[in-house]
Amino acid sequence: MTEENRLLLKRINDFAETALGDIEDPQKVQVSIQLERLRPVFEEIAGEKNMSVEDVFILYMDLQSEATVASDNKIRESLRDLNEGSDGSPLLYR
Repeated sequence: MTEENRLLLKRINDFAETALGDIEDPQKVQVSIQLERLRPVFEEIAGEKNMSVEDVFILYMDLQSEATVASDNKIRESLRDLNEGSDGSPLLYR
């Protein structure tokens, strides 16, 4: 992920913390409602980058997926290191 994309993802996620902060369980709120709350930051970025709001949303989803995979890989690597040095039951991660 480029530095520019990392900063873009951070910007959207920071906005989301405020915009979605009152939602106790995001899994129970329709995605369309969540997206509507994020729309202002998507529109702002779209204007700055001369992109459509839809393209910004797609970019965000791609970047979020990439960040999730990287985080998952980091956790798995950490557990692998712990398991190799362990004499007991292995730590599992799904």
